[in-house]
Amino acid sequence: MVLENVLIEPVVTEKTNILKEEKAVKYAFKVLPEANKFQIMEAVEKVFGVKPAACNVMWVRGKQKATRTRSGYRMGEKSSWKKAIITLAPGDKIDIFDGV
Repeated sequence: MVLENVLIEPVVTEKTNILKEEKAVKYAFKVLPEANKFQIMEAVEKVFGVKPAACNVMWVRGKQKATRTRSGYRMGEKSSWKKAIITLAPGDKIDIFDGV
């Protein structure tokens, strides 16, 4: 597994913006399903040049969606995905989230 490909995209929501501004600076990323905590922490260190203090990983379950067909509605589900919340040491930050 190539470390640069472990991080798929940053997750930017109201809740992640609040986490970013607290004492313990935390950033959220959508990551590959096969990646573990240690690979995610290595990828953050290599890509952004900061030392992560901790990494929490969770699965985000896909939401149920209804699609309309000629015969009525069919229920389906969006894909589930893996999210990692990276905690950085005090004083560190990742510049892409700050609108550089």
